[in-house]
Amino acid sequence: MSKVTCGIAMSVDGFVAGPNQTRDNPLGEIVGDRLHTWMFEEPEANAAEIAKVTSGGAYVMGRNMFGPIRGEWNPEEEWTGWWGEDPPYHAPVFVLTHHPREPVVMKGGTTFYFVTDGIEAALAEAKAAAGDRDVAIAGGASTVNQYLAAGLIDELDLHIAPVLVGEGERLFTGVGNLDLERTRVRATGLVTHVSYRFPSR
Repeated sequence: MSKVTCGIAMSVDGFVAGPNQTRDNPLGEIVGDRLHTWMFEEPEANAAEIAKVTSGGAYVMGRNMFGPIRGEWNPEEEWTGWWGEDPPYHAPVFVLTHHPREPVVMKGGTTFYFVTDGIEAALAEAKAAAGDRDVAIAGGASTVNQYLAAGLIDELDLHIAPVLVGEGERLFTGVGNLDLERTRVRATGLVTHVSYRFPSR
C-alpha cells in the first residue's frame, strides 16, 4: 500500500532554511549547503537515505521550494526551478501556489504541475499520478507543517545536520501535539537520520 512520506534535512535547532531566500541563496542566508553536505560529501555512506528521498512516485512542494518568485508568474521569466534541465525527481511534482501556470516539462521525466486548490487537492493529484508508489512531501517547512497539522503524512524522515541556524523557516511550527513513534536512528559522519511513524493513523 502506498504511503505519504516526507524526508527533509534540518538543523539541530529545527530549521530547514535560513532567512531571505534569493536566487543566489536558495535555502536563504546562513544555511547555504550546510544542511545537505552529507548528500554531497558522503554519498556512499548515506546511499540508502538519498535513494529514499528520490524514490517517490510523485512529489508535492511549496512554491518557495520551487523558486524565489513571488506573486503572479512572469511569462517572460520562464523560471523552471533550481535544479537545471534534469531535476532529481524524475516523476510528477505538484507545486502549491495561489497563481495558475501551465505545466513545465523537464528532462528525465519530471513535470511540474501548479495546483491552486490547496494541500488536499495537490495530494489527491499526486496520489493519482503515483499509482502504487509513495507520494513524497518535498518541502519546504511551511508545506510540510501544513501536511503534518492536517494529519496527512504517514512517515517522517529527519536528516539532522550538526549545525545551528537560529532563524529562518522552522519545522513543526503550528503543527500541534504530534504523536510520533521512532522507528529508526542511524548516524554517519555528517548527519543523523531519524525516522518516525504516526501510530494512531
